[in-house]
Amino acid sequence: MTNQSIIHSFQCFIFLTFIFPFNSLASSSIRPHYLQEGATLSVEDHDSRFITSPDQTFTFGFYEIGTNAYSLAIWFTNSKHKTVVWMANREKPVNGVGSTLSLRKNGAMVLLDVDGMVSWQTNTTSSDIDRAELLNSGNLVIKNLKGDIKWQSFDYPTDTLLPTQIFTKNKRLVSALRKGGYESGYFYMNFDSDNVLRLVYDGPEISSIYWPNPDIGMYQNGRTNYNSSRVSVLDDNGMFLSSDGLNFKTIDMGFGIKRRMTLDHDGNLRVHSLNNSTGLWYVSWQAVSRACEVRGLCGRNGICIYSPEPKCSCPPGFVVTDPSDWNKGCKPTFNLSNSINQPFKFVMISMVDYYGFDINSTNSVSLEVCQKICLEDPNCQAVNYRLTGTGVCYTKRALFNGYRAEDSTIFLKVPRNLSISEPVKLHGSSARCESNTRETVEGYSSMYITGSGTRKVMWIYLYSFCFSLLGIEFVFVLLGWFFLFRKSDLSATVEAGYQMIASQFSRFSYNGLKKATNNFKEELGRGGSGIVYKGTLANGRMVGVKRLGDVLQGDENLWAEMSVIGKINHMNLVRTWGYCSEKRHKLLVYEYVENSSLDKHLFSTKEFLGWKQRFAVALGTAKGLAYLHDECLEWVIHCDIKPENILLDGDLHPKIADFGLAKLYQREERGPSSELSRIRGTKGYMAPEWALNQPITAKVDVYSYGIVILEMVSGIRLSSWTIDDGNNQPETELTKLMRIIEEKEEESWIETVLDPRLKRNVSKKQVITLIKVGCSCAQEDRNKRPRMASVVETLLQSVSSNDEDPIL
Repeated sequence: MTNQSIIHSFQCFIFLTFIFPFNSLASSSIRPHYLQEGATLSVEDHDSRFITSPDQTFTFGFYEIGTNAYSLAIWFTNSKHKTVVWMANREKPVNGVGSTLSLRKNGAMVLLDVDGMVSWQTNTTSSDIDRAELLNSGNLVIKNLKGDIKWQSFDYPTDTLLPTQIFTKNKRLVSALRKGGYESGYFYMNFDSDNVLRLVYDGPEISSIYWPNPDIGMYQNGRTNYNSSRVSVLDDNGMFLSSDGLNFKTIDMGFGIKRRMTLDHDGNLRVHSLNNSTGLWYVSWQAVSRACEVRGLCGRNGICIYSPEPKCSCPPGFVVTDPSDWNKGCKPTFNLSNSINQPFKFVMISMVDYYGFDINSTNSVSLEVCQKICLEDPNCQAVNYRLTGTGVCYTKRALFNGYRAEDSTIFLKVPRNLSISEPVKLHGSSARCESNTRETVEGYSSMYITGSGTRKVMWIYLYSFCFSLLGIEFVFVLLGWFFLFRKSDLSATVEAGYQMIASQFSRFSYNGLKKATNNFKEELGRGGSGIVYKGTLANGRMVGVKRLGDVLQGDENLWAEMSVIGKINHMNLVRTWGYCSEKRHKLLVYEYVENSSLDKHLFSTKEFLGWKQRFAVALGTAKGLAYLHDECLEWVIHCDIKPENILLDGDLHPKIADFGLAKLYQREERGPSSELSRIRGTKGYMAPEWALNQPITAKVDVYSYGIVILEMVSGIRLSSWTIDDGNNQPETELTKLMRIIEEKEEESWIETVLDPRLKRNVSKKQVITLIKVGCSCAQEDRNKRPRMASVVETLLQSVSSNDEDPIL
């Protein structure tokens, strides 16, 4: 071939490329990222029914949602299951044959079904439209010749928000109806009329707000309705900012991670982060920590329980309405007549309550009177009876949002002739709306099978016994192999652990952290688990770096520790950002908390906290402990609550530190003596059961918390010794404080124990509440100490009294 012919061929190639850009791109191995005006995508053409973003992160085109059913969607290209983030026609899929998408000359993008009917179209009307383009952000935009955006998918979200996608007052996220489905469900998120971002259940029968907590005010929820902008956004760094004060960071905060915020089918709002190596998602933040707090999850009459995953269960006398959709709840197997002459009885369901729908409440009544009130009311379906000093009776006209409640008992009104096995057991079925969900019949099991079924069960048990013996033998062999070859195989096990947690935390090198801390120069604090140093990472982020002591041995222990911390996320707990494990060097990297620890503000003459700040610290610390004890996915006892482990951020909000270490330290210990020899508490804050060789429960944290808040009121170390004025005998400040409270009148002991630096600029009601809570928590008998959840409720009731209420 001559040079002239080569040049001619090259000129033809350039001409075809610029004249037919879409066709040439479609035929290339790299998919186009735009659809030219006048071009068409066909559902049948596998090579040209997609466009991708320039960085290949997102794909837009026809997405198969069922047999011969397609929707126009945007999805993550490299996620394992091609996760959809936007869908144009989620309620009206098109046929897999003959359907097309075209960008017309009038500026409208139109989706046509096989019969030529319009299934979906944009509202653009412009004569100078140039192209539809999929951006790296996942935003599908229609641009004119000048490059101006005339329409964008970010303005019409379905159930997902992507980083940098602005969410405003005119937008709404709507969940999918079921897991794996795409049609609209019953849960939605939007800015309410009071400018607060909310999650709402809007089902066929009821509508209910469930997040933020509707039982407390905006202030207690950390929100404000004093704004008019109504705007929020998740940024590329994993930080969410909202005009109503909802601000949070994902546990894997940092650039380079692909994330999505999705209102999932179960009504929970979550931020999902992508593990690039596996293509799978992990949860890096969620709005509702306890799934059963989502209203409407189990429908009418249904009860949400944990076993340990959230499950839906029907009460006795009811069966599931639709096993594939628990939002439809449970239906009765009997006819509850409205006639007051029909004989009824009550079935007791312990530790259960139904939210709302109270007909009335009656105080100071017996259970018999309470049930009589319900029997005389044809609208009453059940009663909730609580003993809180005196009997309180709540009659229910409807049963929605059933959930486990330790201090509550429901008495269900049913026909007297209805046969029910007691005591009632709630086994539950999956609440995840899967089509293979089955209802477990209360009070029955596979043992109650007659005839040939019984013989089958007997053979099953015989086979099970034989396999159990073989299993035990296998375990012994495995243990022998493990101890013989443990050293050689340990590194592989640890590496697997690192891979599991690497998606949530950054892994740092020892030299990198040594440089960040200037050779561990500036010490921020120290405790039994190690010393914390101030550091600055290469990206400028301030961090706290803890060098773990010898008590934490081995890579496998660090792996276990990180797996615990990875499941914990609360605004009153210090966030963990990463770790380092190189030979003997074991370090954790925490967020940097600006205002040091609480002890610097209580017992130092240089720093000072006013009363409002002290009460807020007490409340925030209680919330953090309540989360650790009852709400987080991994049950954690802190075991070392003290002012040094309560840090204060720039706004003087408390953050509990070292919350993940205590549980780990108990794992390898055997017997009471070893446990006592490895006490993690601090003298003066340790509960009596440590010394009495009693089992350690969450009540040890309650005791320590009581000491801390009494120190916040008094401003002195209660573990310090003083001389009793009466007999010149030495006693601790705690003993002295307790004696003053017992012996003196309320007005007198308040002035005696109150920190004189506060100069009476306090709320009297809050002072009394805090002292009484502190004394209750510091009881020697752990059974008399309250749960942290109860402490939070008590303190929240006093928040409304934060107006000036000085002691006279």
